[in-house]
Amino acid sequence: MDEKQGSEPKEGYDLDVSRFLEPSPLLIVLSGPSGVGKDVTLNHMKELGCPFHFVVTITDRPQRPGEVHGVDYYFVSSEEFAAMLERDELLEHAVVYDQNKGIPKSQVREALASGKDVIMRLDVQGAATVRRIVPDALLIFLRTASEEELVRRLRERKTESPEGLKRRIATAREEMKRLSEFDYVVVNRDGKLDEAVEQIMAIITAEKCRTKQRRIEL
Repeated sequence: MDEKQGSEPKEGYDLDVSRFLEPSPLLIVLSGPSGVGKDVTLNHMKELGCPFHFVVTITDRPQRPGEVHGVDYYFVSSEEFAAMLERDELLEHAVVYDQNKGIPKSQVREALASGKDVIMRLDVQGAATVRRIVPDALLIFLRTASEEELVRRLRERKTESPEGLKRRIATAREEMKRLSEFDYVVVNRDGKLDEAVEQIMAIITAEKCRTKQRRIEL
């Protein structure tokens, strides 16, 4: 009888399973048109204690009532924002409705180095920029159940002038056409925020189980 058949691997056989035991930290981008609920979704994830580093975006737009500096955004002057650009301190930046927004490189690098998954909210334009710079970033597109629902949410916010609202609705419609550029899509239905968060967490869990892990390099 051939004893070799079914025998144990030879001594010294290198079966590298370590890469499956400790998944690399992910860089997660939650994006989608204005009005789909990106901020509300991330805030709910924070309330639930999701174990991520939530990136705080820098902006030179005016602080709105109820917003907290360092929590909702880092609010800086246009001059300060320009200086950060000059020093190449931003991973991504964009002009969104005549306002500058950007992601600090140092904040992302420090969180990844600590082993934490990093999650950030970006507009569709910003998500495309991050994908170009970090090809292995995980991009999730958040959307409403219908275009009518999206338009209604934008109207109900009452944060823009009539002309500004028209421009925001037109931009949102164009951004919806770019859904195919993302890895996953999650529908944030009215009154179903928990379901949206559960789907996002399921996506992240599945990514942690991949045999070929995403490698984030900045």
